[in-house]
Amino acid sequence: MTKPEPFPLADADLCVKCGLCLPHCPTYAETGNEADSPRGRIALMQGLATGVIPATAAAEQHLDGCLNCRRCEVVCPAKVPYGRLIDAGREWLMNAHPARARAQRAIAGVLASPLLRTLAGVLLWCYQRTGLNALPHRSARFRASRLGRLESLLPRIAFPRPFARHIGAARTPAVELFTGCTGALADREAIEDAAQLLEAAGYHVRIPARQACCGALHLHTGLPDTAHDLLEENLRAFSSSAPIVTLASGCAEGLRDACGRTHADFAARVVDAFTPLAPMHALRFRPLKTRVAVQTPCTQAHAPGGAQALLSALQRIPQLEIVPLAPPRACCGAAGSYLITQPEMSDRLLDSLLDEIERRQPDIVVSANIGCRLHLAAGLRRRRSAVKVMHPVSLLARQAIRAGENSSPPG
Repeated sequence: MTKPEPFPLADADLCVKCGLCLPHCPTYAETGNEADSPRGRIALMQGLATGVIPATAAAEQHLDGCLNCRRCEVVCPAKVPYGRLIDAGREWLMNAHPARARAQRAIAGVLASPLLRTLAGVLLWCYQRTGLNALPHRSARFRASRLGRLESLLPRIAFPRPFARHIGAARTPAVELFTGCTGALADREAIEDAAQLLEAAGYHVRIPARQACCGALHLHTGLPDTAHDLLEENLRAFSSSAPIVTLASGCAEGLRDACGRTHADFAARVVDAFTPLAPMHALRFRPLKTRVAVQTPCTQAHAPGGAQALLSALQRIPQLEIVPLAPPRACCGAAGSYLITQPEMSDRLLDSLLDEIERRQPDIVVSANIGCRLHLAAGLRRRRSAVKVMHPVSLLARQAIRAGENSSPPG
């Protein structure tokens, strides 16, 4: 283990406590408590790092209650690097109290280990395929319990198996597809759809076999050493100069954050799926007369060009009605492991978004982040809603016209 970095007080001192971030902070909007705002949390971290404030359970809760959505960074006139500060604050707490954040540490440990991920995937697959998952749902008490809520977050688990290593002819341009730690289990359809779309658009798609988790959860939990080890694995796996295409906006941000200032060339290669698909001159799409709501994940909202590239791609589908889902500052409350470790606040934020979905009445909700989709889908199931949640690349793949296929919609 490397020696812990000192808390970056100089970065924290950039905050002049002007309060322009307050209207953009989802947790402050819910509680109205200054300690749940960006400037309040920065003041709290300054106090902890200098010894002015003791590391009490209440202080930890205020820091753990941050979503790390970083919407405050976008509007900050002083360009305070809030994301780096909250990560450093949680690292400081982890060093001060190594036994803290047990749930986050357990989740992070599973995601960092290919063996544990595979074992967890096999067990969950068996749980669903044998019908055991239907038994607890007969109890209203279970459905209303914390364990029932957690179980409702599970998607249809795919049996863990490797992806194809190459898709399409060996040609240029080439891209490398980042599958993420949970992709093979919870997002397999979207990954395979993206690979086929990229191949149809003229790319040779490589899927490195020994890639690792992006490290975002570890970095945001206060475990930078593990995040660094995962980055080293990914540097070895993605050793070419080809663009690294991600399907989860959280993974894209996690890879860039893990790079820090040491691997700027690697960070520059990380793009979301819609950047290489944006031109899509080789792709045409069948009409789809339906209403689609677009949920913009926080990690996509402040990524350069990500949200606009997604909208441009969806606009290629004739007759598709696209509706915005929520105000730009809204957050669904997923935020990595937050939907598990902070269920009350997570569900309060989700309920606002679910109310917006009911008001807009879409047929489909699309989101480019796996955590957001799991959270939205679980909330809609609990409300007995028929609205379908999917990755936008799967919607594009469903409507794509393959070579030699008639472009008219099926009769």
